[in-house]
Amino acid sequence: MNWDDYGTNGLHDELIADGAPRPELGGFARFLRDLSVEDLQERQRAAELAIRAMGITFTVYEDATNIDRAWPFDLLPRVITADEWTRTSVGLEQRLRALNLFIADLYADQKIVANGTFPADILGESVNFRPECVDIQPPLGAWAHICGTDLVRDEGTLFVLEDNLRVPSGVSYMLENRLITKRVFSELFRDLDILPIDAYPDRLYELLASLSPRPGIKPTIVVLTPGIFNSAYFEHSFLAQQMGVELVEGNDLVVDSDDCVYLRTIDGLERVDVIYRRIDDLFLDPEVFRPDSAIGCPGLIRAWRAGNVGIANAPGAGVADDKAVYAYLPEIIRYYLGEDPLLPNVPTYLCHDDKQRSHVLANLSELVVKPCNESGGYGIFVGSQATEAQFEQIRDRVLADPRNYVAQPIVNISTTPTLAQGELAPRHVDLRPFILSGDDQYVTQGGLTRVALREGSLVVNSSQGGGSKDTWIIDPSVVPR
Repeated sequence: MNWDDYGTNGLHDELIADGAPRPELGGFARFLRDLSVEDLQERQRAAELAIRAMGITFTVYEDATNIDRAWPFDLLPRVITADEWTRTSVGLEQRLRALNLFIADLYADQKIVANGTFPADILGESVNFRPECVDIQPPLGAWAHICGTDLVRDEGTLFVLEDNLRVPSGVSYMLENRLITKRVFSELFRDLDILPIDAYPDRLYELLASLSPRPGIKPTIVVLTPGIFNSAYFEHSFLAQQMGVELVEGNDLVVDSDDCVYLRTIDGLERVDVIYRRIDDLFLDPEVFRPDSAIGCPGLIRAWRAGNVGIANAPGAGVADDKAVYAYLPEIIRYYLGEDPLLPNVPTYLCHDDKQRSHVLANLSELVVKPCNESGGYGIFVGSQATEAQFEQIRDRVLADPRNYVAQPIVNISTTPTLAQGELAPRHVDLRPFILSGDDQYVTQGGLTRVALREGSLVVNSSQGGGSKDTWIIDPSVVPR
C-alpha cells in the first residue's frame, strides 16, 4: 500500500509516521505494506455482513423513539505494543485501588475531607453521594468492582480522560470486535502474537462469585437490566449469556421478610447471591431512592445492607465517577497509597473555583467544557468547533451551576487510519480498557477503541456518531510467516 497520500494533518498517528507504517508495530506494519485499499474495502464489507448476521446492535434515542442500529465498526485495528500496555495496566490498577479506598473513606470517617486533601464543598454538592450507603461495608472492601477508564494519546503519552464507575459499558463490543477481526484478518491471528481478551467473561464471573454471602455454595448470580429499551441492552444480554447466568428485570426479583433477595421461577423462589446491576442507583430500590421507579426491586438496599446479597458495582460508587473528583485523583493516589500517579491526568480546571472559572470563561475557544456527571458524550462543549450561540449558552450554564462543570485544554488526540467513504483517512480515537477489582485485579489486554467517524470530530461516543475498532496488544518481535 502506498501511504504517500495519507495526510496526518500534523497530528500523532498511531499507525503511520513519515509516510509508512511505524516499524515498532512489527509484523502488523509489514502486513500493511502488502495490502491495498481495495483489499481493505472487501474485508470491511465482510465485517459488516458479519455484524448483521451476529445481530450486534446498539440503541440510540432519537425524536423520543428508540432505534436499533448495526454496530459501527472499522476493521483496521488499533495496535499497541505489549511493553507499553504492561506499564499502562499497572497504572490503571493503581487508580482503581485508590478510588476504592477513597469511596470507602467517604462512606465512613471521611478522613480525606477532614484533613483538607479533598474539599468538603465538592463532596457536599455531589449528586452521586448516597447518604443511604454510609457505614455499609461491601464484601472484599471494594465498591467499584468494574471500571472503564478512558485513555487518550497526544504526542505519544497516554493520558487518563475519565474513570467510569457507575455502570460502565462497552466491554461486549470489545469482545465482539475481536470475533469480527478474527474473521477478516484470520492469517494475522495465526502469524502474530496478538494477546487474547476472551478471558473477560470468566474473570467477571469469578469476581461476582467472590461477592457471594454464602461461601462454599455455588452462587446464584443475575444481571439486572432496565429492559430491552435500554441503550446497552445488547451488552446486558450478551454478558449474561457468556457467564451462563440469568438476565433479569426488577419485577423478576423479590426481597422477602428475611431480607434476602429471591428470583421468581416456575419452580418457586430461588435465592439470589449476587447482582451485577446495570441500573443507576436512583432506580435500584423504590423503598430507598426514587419511589416512582418501576425498574428496581423494593428492599434491595435493605438486603445489601444486611449482607445477604452482593451488588456490583456497589450502590454509591458513583460518588467517584465525577469529573470534579477526577481533578483530585493525583492527590487521592498520594494520600491513600503514598505513591506518585503512574498515569497522568489531562490538566483540569474546576469551575466552582472563582479563579479557575474566570480563566475558563476568558479562554473558552481553547478549551473543552464538560458537565461533571454526564456520560455518552452529552453536554460537551468544544471551543474550537463552537458557534457564537454555543459560546453564550455554555457561559450561562457555567455561571448558573459552576460546581457541575470542569474544563480541559483541547488535546490533539491521536489518530489511526480508518476507512471513511471507501478511502483511508485519519480519525481520532480513544481507548476504554476495563479493570476488575476484588480479591485481586484484572485489566483487559487493550480495550474498546472508539473512533470519531466524522472528519475532525473529537467525540467518539457511538451515540454521537462514533464507531469502534479492535485493539491489538502485540509483541513486535514476532515476525509473520
